Amino acid sequence: MKSTNYKLQFITHCNAYYSYVDSARMALEGGCRWIQLRMKGASEALLEETAITVQRMCREYGATFIIDDNVLLAKRIGADGVHLGKGDMPIAQARDILGAEAIIGGTINTFEDVATYLHGAPDYFGCGPFRYTTTKQNLAPILGVDGYREVIGKMREQDIEIPLIAIGGIGKADISQLMACGVDGIAISGSIINAEEPVKEMRAVAEIITQHKTHNNK
Repeated sequence: MKSTNYKLQFITHCNAYYSYVDSARMALEGGCRWIQLRMKGASEALLEETAITVQRMCREYGATFIIDDNVLLAKRIGADGVHLGKGDMPIAQARDILGAEAIIGGTINTFEDVATYLHGAPDYFGCGPFRYTTTKQNLAPILGVDGYREVIGKMREQDIEIPLIAIGGIGKADISQLMACGVDGIAISGSIINAEEPVKEMRAVAEIITQHKTHNNK
């Protein structure tokens, strides 16, 4: 059975104080149960070494482990799945390699992007950026809350029920309004690792997500 932990996702990052592994560990300690390993520009050897370490940590916490871009590495080490950007391997091809049980997400910026992915049977969309972020280069146009409303509205009109995860420059103060506009989850990165107390910040974010889920289930 595929993971249902997608409502709060952490994308690894590093800074002058913390490594990629540190960032994943702090997210897990703070209650996040979905880690995407993203290490743009890293060598294959370093990426694999880090992936094995982070995957082991995720298994200890019962968390989902996703690798950014690298389908063959995900296959080789048995990761839970991959996240694919617009310039990466097509989702349908990744599905053929990884199988039906793998979790495969795709990056979108517009509703038109949604249509290009559907034949590959993606498990979720990472939609963004919400605002400008320094954790990713070559940003697509900024969406803001209104942009999410537009994409979600068109998906509902077409009865497309694939979860949509907001990403890109999101901080704790943004989460409630994003969840209220209809996104299914939040992906977060820099605002955690750059916080004064990253573990505490992640706990606060996880609590907001939990409160929103509880409110909607009443």
